[in-house]
Amino acid sequence: MGKNLDIRVNEQVQIIRRGVAEIIPEEELKRKLKKSIKEKRPLKVKLGLDPTAPDIHLGHTVVLNKLRQFQDLGHEVHLIIGDFTARIGDPSGKSETRKQLSEKEIQINASTYQEQIFKVLDAKKTIIHFNSKWLMPLTLEDILNLAGKYTVARMLERDDFDNRYKEGLPIGIHEFMYPLMQGYDSVVLEADVELGGTDQKFNLLVGRNLLKEYGLEPQVTLTMPILEGTDGVQKMSKSLGNYIGVNEDAYEMFGKTMSIPDELIIRYFELVTQVPQAEIDKMEKGMQEGTLNPRDAKARLAREIITIYHNEEEALKAQERFQLVFSKGDIPEDIPETMVTEKELWLPKFLLEQGMVDSTSDGRRMIKQGAVRLDGEKCLVENIEAKNEMVIQVGKRKFIKLLLK
Repeated sequence: MGKNLDIRVNEQVQIIRRGVAEIIPEEELKRKLKKSIKEKRPLKVKLGLDPTAPDIHLGHTVVLNKLRQFQDLGHEVHLIIGDFTARIGDPSGKSETRKQLSEKEIQINASTYQEQIFKVLDAKKTIIHFNSKWLMPLTLEDILNLAGKYTVARMLERDDFDNRYKEGLPIGIHEFMYPLMQGYDSVVLEADVELGGTDQKFNLLVGRNLLKEYGLEPQVTLTMPILEGTDGVQKMSKSLGNYIGVNEDAYEMFGKTMSIPDELIIRYFELVTQVPQAEIDKMEKGMQEGTLNPRDAKARLAREIITIYHNEEEALKAQERFQLVFSKGDIPEDIPETMVTEKELWLPKFLLEQGMVDSTSDGRRMIKQGAVRLDGEKCLVENIEAKNEMVIQVGKRKFIKLLLK
């Protein structure tokens, strides 16, 4: 039994270790897994989510994919929606005090979050909590007792707090409470493992220490790397425009995936798909030896991603359309159409209304850069005359056909 148990534990650790930045400490994880198998009790694996933005992108799914692996291994995933902590705002990596969200914003974002994360997680194996349930009833005595578990000196070990303190920038006392309340979530849950990005390491370790302070077994901390965006340089971010959104249409996802640098192909496979590691290693070897074209590996990556957030049929259609446009330089046949009643159009506003740009200033920038075409010809003016069946193209992948009423 002992040898067989060790083999089972090592098999789980191998899967869990994939793509992970750090496991603190790994030996403790092995011990917890061994106890879990012996007692036939799944580990409680925790992830805290602040519903600060309604839409998520692939960068957010790195940790979700790791949670899905824990689910597939038979463990219990607990998602903590920080409807209470979001009122403070996580100060991680911030150079200034973060804007607090309203109750209405929190509820809307939390609802949208749940809808999107279940494209990765198994909803039947996921337990959702709202931390206002246990944080709201805390008395002042409870809060002071919690605050007494940590010193200001230890809080200032965080780079963001330390930098702001040295630069004379304001730090609200309430901001010190954020990592304490996130840690208190672990105490209430009696978490075995907590996941987060590498930028969350301090907060996760606070939770580990608080469990000890409350006389409970400390959680294992598991950090995941921050995913680079499609530019291959900066972290994936909507504000930087280098993101792949999980709610984007299949064709847009395919095109964006094909634009990532070749050196990120394997990293994306490991962090945002569930393709077995043995297959990923085989692809990596093939690209190194020149037997696999990186373009073909990228196309498979795009199909894998789209299959998760749409389905396999949509993935194949997106690939066919991409090849049609890029290999042959054709305009796709199935482009959306829109009816217009005015012949004179201010193009930036029209593009925004059609969802082809993020703002009118974005539209003006695209026009200025020559990224907008009318019937295949570059358009460098903002005011245009609409023509029946005119095809407007933004960038390489966005098309729309005008129909005059």
